[in-house]
Amino acid sequence: MGISKISFDNFTAFKKLDIHCSEGVNIFIGENGTGKTHILKAAYSACDISKSGETFAKKLVKVFMPSGNQLNRLVYRQKGSLKAGLEITREDHKLQLSFSNRVRNPETTAVKGLEKWMANPVESVYLPVKEMLVNAPGFRSLYNARELHFEEVYADLVDRAYLPPRRGAAESNRKKLMKILEKVIEGRVITKDEEFFHSSKQGTLEFSLLAEGMRKLALLWVLIQNGTLLEDSILFWDEPEANLNPKVMKIAVEILLELQRMGVQIFIATHDYVILKEFDLQTKKKDRVLYHALSRTHETREIRIQSTDSYLQLNSNTIADTFGDLYDRDMERALRKGEKH
Repeated sequence: MGISKISFDNFTAFKKLDIHCSEGVNIFIGENGTGKTHILKAAYSACDISKSGETFAKKLVKVFMPSGNQLNRLVYRQKGSLKAGLEITREDHKLQLSFSNRVRNPETTAVKGLEKWMANPVESVYLPVKEMLVNAPGFRSLYNARELHFEEVYADLVDRAYLPPRRGAAESNRKKLMKILEKVIEGRVITKDEEFFHSSKQGTLEFSLLAEGMRKLALLWVLIQNGTLLEDSILFWDEPEANLNPKVMKIAVEILLELQRMGVQIFIATHDYVILKEFDLQTKKKDRVLYHALSRTHETREIRIQSTDSYLQLNSNTIADTFGDLYDRDMERALRKGEKH
């Protein structure tokens, strides 16, 4: 039971925004500052509390980390008194949070739909831009005991990576995905005393000596292997292209589409043309892929959204526009050189 709708009202960068989500893959694109990561973090926070039991407002504070842990700093910046609202919908389950820019304490916020939301927990995982497993040894105990300036998505991710495999044999589709990833990373992942190692025929290699791009794919292997990413789970991945060689993007998209076919709902924020084109080229007729292009209006600078299941129908595609501009400039240079000769 995935997320079907996300609504913002005076929340962080959004004055007013409604996002209708695909039950498969949701790809968010847009210029810096259009709120792609904020969408992922807000939706993830709502999903996570269904398992952790944390209050919604407190989880948002831990994930967004506003200055002084003040909830009111998540309200859209505008003079005067203002009320913010956030609504996450899973089928007929709605989790609604509202608070004003005068409320600092997350414990005093109004929440609706919590009982029904908590009665239907959903497994979720958030992959941030920075790879975290290399820093995992000792991180959980330190994070729980001290005030560390880390967004809680990092601690949550380490917790999920340390989970042992589920009982019983892995399903055939999970085995298939693990085999694909094992071929790319040329091995598997093992843990010893909270430290992650890459294991291959050549021996074991600590994660600190493994390329960061390979560590990201290795983490994906871990989450598939231990059963975190199963049917009805939700994956949030912020900039999967970071530190990945473009040649590997084909495999990464193949894995994501297969996870979607297994029943995993996926939310991605990206700036990468290769990822977009790989989805465009690899998506099959029965796949459920929705592209969400975020942009600002010229008049008010408010953020708006265009959602389409066709990559070619995107009206506001800054990534493709930039690559088109590079191609045009390259051709102009080649023509100038040809004229000189």
